[in-house]
Amino acid sequence: MTDSQPLTLSGALPFWMVMANVPLAVMGTLWGGLWLLLLPAYGFVLVTILDRLTGLNEENPDPETEDQALFWYRAVTLVWVPVQVVLVFWILWYVPAHRHLNGLELVVLLYGVGIMTGASGIVYAHELMHQKNRTERWLGDILLSMVLYSHFRSEHLLVHHAHVATPRDAVTARYNESFFRFFPRVLVECPRSAWAAEVAMLKRRGLSALDRRNPFWRYAALQLGMLLAALILGGWMGLAMFLVQAFFAIWMLELTNYIEHYGLTRKYLGNGKFEHVKPQHSWNAAHRVSNWLLINLQRHSDHHYKPDRRFPLLQTYGEDEAPQLPYGYPLMAALAMVPPVWRRMMNPRVRKWRAMYYPEITDWAPYRKGNHA
Repeated sequence: MTDSQPLTLSGALPFWMVMANVPLAVMGTLWGGLWLLLLPAYGFVLVTILDRLTGLNEENPDPETEDQALFWYRAVTLVWVPVQVVLVFWILWYVPAHRHLNGLELVVLLYGVGIMTGASGIVYAHELMHQKNRTERWLGDILLSMVLYSHFRSEHLLVHHAHVATPRDAVTARYNESFFRFFPRVLVECPRSAWAAEVAMLKRRGLSALDRRNPFWRYAALQLGMLLAALILGGWMGLAMFLVQAFFAIWMLELTNYIEHYGLTRKYLGNGKFEHVKPQHSWNAAHRVSNWLLINLQRHSDHHYKPDRRFPLLQTYGEDEAPQLPYGYPLMAALAMVPPVWRRMMNPRVRKWRAMYYPEITDWAPYRKGNHA
């Protein structure tokens, strides 16, 4: 692993590969047929092939780099918001107006759009909502409202980062838990925990749960606005299309959550306390092209270790510091959909991780069941 990766315009340009989604989505929408396969194939197949061809990027930038030097990196996260809004709502208007796609084509289109609004839109929202700048946080809220998952901001910032790799965090996938058990569980638990966290914050300030400062009012207003826009532009068909793409986007988000911490746990210290979060509590992936597409989300070990770092400054870690995924997120997401394959690949890695970091722990049952004495 080498240091001092230069942060230049040329270094920022690969992260703009997200914009390739736009022509691919437009071609699929206009022409249907096999053109519809381009959007999902880009995110899953081409990026995985390019990961294989280009290898790992183990260079690290200077983490003390000032924001002024990150203009072209930050710009892509800001520009993507209006691009996604215009593109998605154009699709919701165009398809109902022309009725040129059959049922299967429509599902494939919305699957591709959901991959885009999930694997790109929510990932960009994740970056934006971590910033102190109010405008960036609002832009993140807009992206989340486009997939009806606005509570993710509260859940992620107030619950996930505080309790990651413990039984108190719903989106830390348990050892041996399949994605198909994980997914319905988080759909139920995460909105509830996000609401509870916001209400607890308001209570500490002497405010009620229904106070106007509760962000759930903003979440509801933004999501209602998106639903109304879909209905106005595309009628009932447009509204139904909006809901389907949102489902696929949420599916992609939770697949990513499933991958990021599968089977990893922080050591229980007693009295209801766990050790501090360290790089070893998230799976790291240094695959070059998928990190470009996902704006370094795969450098997840460092994100949890230093949550306030902007994506260009995230550090990658070697095998001696953080557990490593064998492939980038796109291929890992596909493999997670086949539980027997996933377990054969990941369970030995979890057991190796346990032996490496916590050889003194002999009974892991309380970590799986969340019933520490």
